[in-house]
Amino acid sequence: MGDTRTKLLDGALETLRTQGIAGASARSIATTAGVNQALVFYHFGSVDDLLTAALRHGAEQRVAVYRERFASVGSLRELLDLGRTLHAEERAAGSVAVLAQMLAGSQSAPQLAPATAAGLGLWVAEVEEVLGRVLAETPLAEFVDVAGLARATSAAFVGLELYEGVDSEGTERAFDALEQLAVLMTALEDMGPVARRAVRSRLRRAGGSARSASP
Repeated sequence: MGDTRTKLLDGALETLRTQGIAGASARSIATTAGVNQALVFYHFGSVDDLLTAALRHGAEQRVAVYRERFASVGSLRELLDLGRTLHAEERAAGSVAVLAQMLAGSQSAPQLAPATAAGLGLWVAEVEEVLGRVLAETPLAEFVDVAGLARATSAAFVGLELYEGVDSEGTERAFDALEQLAVLMTALEDMGPVARRAVRSRLRRAGGSARSASP
């Protein structure tokens, strides 16, 4: 029974990769999995429930592949290097295509949204832990919403994966721009204590001015 369930989960992921959300029917998933389509409903109750379970199943597997590498990251530059690796490997594996199809499907089928958010959330949690660790000793630590930045970073990653399909050169330039930011952060980390205090003071003033200007 467990083997059939796994076949259906993997079949759903492969169907999303190759046929998209529009082609993810009980029949197509069962055909891909090599099982009777009645088993979709026996094990999961509905196609939507199978798709949501498959997304989490796939995300858990892919995040586990990188967990040790996330844990070893010690700087923003190292995080960017890992991001480039993720970009290449996950695009080749089709994982981003699955997430993109579920994001698209969530627009017309809101019941898919919680699972899609949860799948993306597994990546967000890893990125948030890394950002919290590497920013802790920088002048930006007290000014950055790490949780918000982790979500922005993860969303941008998905966007870049999709963008590469229409403009690979533009995607490379985006990564280069992020690398320049990483270089700037490294320069901040290398500053002495006096310079760091000056940067913090300037950031506080800038932050106060921005709040004052807000309606």
